[in-house]
Amino acid sequence: MSHDGVRLRAVMRSVAFLTAGALAVTTLAACSSEDESGKPLAGQDIAPVGRDLVADGGTLNWAVDDVPETLNTFQSDADDTTTRVAQAVLPAMFRLDAQGRPQRDADFLESAKVVDTEPKQVVLYKLDQQAVWSDGREIGAADFAAQWRALSGKDSAYWTARNAGYDRIEKIERGANNLEVKVTFSRPYADWKALFSPLYPKDVMGTPDAFNDGARRKLKVTAGAFGLQKVDRKDKEIVLARNPHWWGRPAKLSEIVLHAVPLDKRAAALADGTVDLAEIDPADASRIALAGRAKGTSTPLQGASPADKDENKNESRQKKKLGKKERKALAKYLRQQDELRAFTVRRSLEPAYTQLALNGSEGPLRDERVRRAVARALDRTELAKVVLKPLGLPAVPVGSHLALSGQAAYADNSGALGDHDTAEAQALLADAGWVPGGPLKDKGEKAAGSEGRKGKKSDDEAESEGGSDGQYIVGEDNKDPQDHTKKHDKASGHGDEGSKHLADGKQYDGRKVKQGGAPGAYAPKGTAAPAGARTGPLAKDGKPLTLRFVLPSGTGSESLSAVADSISRMLEKVGIRTEITKVSDDSYFKDHIASGQYDLALYSWPASAYPATDARPIFAKPVPAADGSLNVEQNYTRVGTDQVDQLFDQAASTLDQDESAALVRKADARIWAAAGSIPLYQRPQLTAARRTVVNAGSFGFQTPVYEDMGFLKKGAHPSASPTKD
Repeated sequence: MSHDGVRLRAVMRSVAFLTAGALAVTTLAACSSEDESGKPLAGQDIAPVGRDLVADGGTLNWAVDDVPETLNTFQSDADDTTTRVAQAVLPAMFRLDAQGRPQRDADFLESAKVVDTEPKQVVLYKLDQQAVWSDGREIGAADFAAQWRALSGKDSAYWTARNAGYDRIEKIERGANNLEVKVTFSRPYADWKALFSPLYPKDVMGTPDAFNDGARRKLKVTAGAFGLQKVDRKDKEIVLARNPHWWGRPAKLSEIVLHAVPLDKRAAALADGTVDLAEIDPADASRIALAGRAKGTSTPLQGASPADKDENKNESRQKKKLGKKERKALAKYLRQQDELRAFTVRRSLEPAYTQLALNGSEGPLRDERVRRAVARALDRTELAKVVLKPLGLPAVPVGSHLALSGQAAYADNSGALGDHDTAEAQALLADAGWVPGGPLKDKGEKAAGSEGRKGKKSDDEAESEGGSDGQYIVGEDNKDPQDHTKKHDKASGHGDEGSKHLADGKQYDGRKVKQGGAPGAYAPKGTAAPAGARTGPLAKDGKPLTLRFVLPSGTGSESLSAVADSISRMLEKVGIRTEITKVSDDSYFKDHIASGQYDLALYSWPASAYPATDARPIFAKPVPAADGSLNVEQNYTRVGTDQVDQLFDQAASTLDQDESAALVRKADARIWAAAGSIPLYQRPQLTAARRTVVNAGSFGFQTPVYEDMGFLKKGAHPSASPTKD
């Protein structure tokens, strides 16, 4: 779940676009220095304490978005809760640390390394001798082999969502003893640490029926600090119970109960004691902050300042003016505020970033110069401040499409595109033929951008059908977006969602490149906007430059709307008008993003520890399918190049980690240069936690350590740094 972008399951990562051609950006990303990766912009906020200060027993009630449709993370409808359950109850050979880098899980794995590269890559896993499934059977080569066969892509009877990496395995065999597993690859694979995490038992992976249906509702055999005790779809909860046969550090909690609670109901669930831990939106974070003040100083009534000495009198007077219904609602609110004093907000940044996507498949944005102009018109630092500064989080723009600060592959490659520069943006538009004050065709004729799209209903048609998409145009008559009369425009569009997205609406710089570089990278050297040109809407061939900006309208999308308004004002300064259309969360991704029914959109991608594998489908060059359609994979901007595809392939096949990271950085520089996607900011992660809950909260990059979560012992105080038993 998240606050501000369209969210993709971490398990289904990707990205898409490019058209860089022969761009002179090789040197921008070639260095593999550790300094380039930096450190995470924000650390974890989980109230860390040593295990000796955590009480034994207790139930942690944790809010999630929903009870998942499947418990198999390798199926297309798996979600974040599927992943959370798998992390707690299944083996993983590698888990992520606080910098988003894979680390061996010592509870399952004594060692894992590449032991041969010629003639084939061979990885030898040495398992912990105590590692067993809940039925008492040893974890071993049979489980690895069953998972490989299920996910290799060779047997279509397995309904798998992803096969990356497993399709490169040639064979799996037992090593010198039962604790050794030998994996031989047909082709070199740099991201081999991504495999077998999680690892399912052969009971799940052994047959198509077990894989497709058996693991959707239950997991009979597990191996983790917790076991799956119950999935209750009626009461919308999942119960994880402490595993008495666990050989690692025993879980402190007796149970973890995952409750399905909608985002807009979480403050109430916290207040009534239903949950102890919940990711929340900024509005609820503000409520909890207010509740944390001295009792009697918080009020939802306007005009009564918390600093006012006569606040209580003001509040009483305003209460008398309220009707019975309003007084009842106010009393409920104040009771909840009193209960929310038991909670605190733990703040970090999600391992995901929000981007501005530019659909390069049609309209003005097919022209790379126009996409670059949009990018150069944006002040990304100011956009980051819109979301992050009010939350007290670092407002630093993201410099990479493929990694985040702190991760091994991270480097700020935004210099391949250039910094915020209004004059350069105007010059690019002029070079592309867009000039201010040009003659416009009659209103009945098609305009640039989405106005001329097939299947788009007129405003009158949409209104007559009861369309709910709110629309207004920014840049028309130089008025503020909020001054425009809202229209209704129901956009049509079809397409398969493919993979889950990071839908912000559901829950809510770099080196300079001198002008005059490679052809096509910028407007010709010396190009300037026409002398004395007035600022205002631009036109070309009788069509105004208007871009359709599609946003989700659901709970938690307020920050996206604020960012979109800021972007629209920035674009207006260079003469680009935006038509903002708000659509329902259910429609946003499937009917607009995936189907290409937009010009501009805001949605997010998760960062991966394995970008050469996971990011490739997001930025892969779209190719024609057998039926004549375009196969875009997860490249919803529909911009891509053969060169970027080749760099991803090289990075995925290079076993030298530094060299692989350098290739990923080169690919990222070219993605920047194509301006199909503009990373804006790392997304906020706000978690409400009962003050006594420790070792849990906003985890940032790190995989949660479930066995260390719990409640602080009575009389104990958190230590400066956690210790181990």
